[in-house]
Amino acid sequence: MKTLDAEIFSISAGKCSIGAPIGPAITQQNGFAHAAASFAIGDVACGCAALSTLDVGYGVLTSEMKIHLLAPAQGKRLIANAEVIRAGRRLVVTRADVMAEAEDGAQTHVATLLGTIVPMAPKP
Repeated sequence: MKTLDAEIFSISAGKCSIGAPIGPAITQQNGFAHAAASFAIGDVACGCAALSTLDVGYGVLTSEMKIHLLAPAQGKRLIANAEVIRAGRRLVVTRADVMAEAEDGAQTHVATLLGTIVPMAPKP
């Protein structure tokens, strides 16, 4: 997340919000934020949301993540808002909505991700 200069805005039980600025390093040929940036912050937000439902010492790994690109991502930053849909012992199903925030604060829904996160037990 250092590469994207991303930061966690908020985290609570089953939820996480992460933002990253849209700059020249992550834009594609048309000037929009590359889909990989939307995927990356959505994936990390889902992982953090899943991690917030687990006991201390656990880790997480993404098993599967699907993205629906809904609109070009342009503006000053991307914001991924993730939530846990169902937390089980072996799988945690998550969802993230990625928004592109304009200079005036207006937000456009640019992507939705649906993912499966695997809890990783602490090593003995």
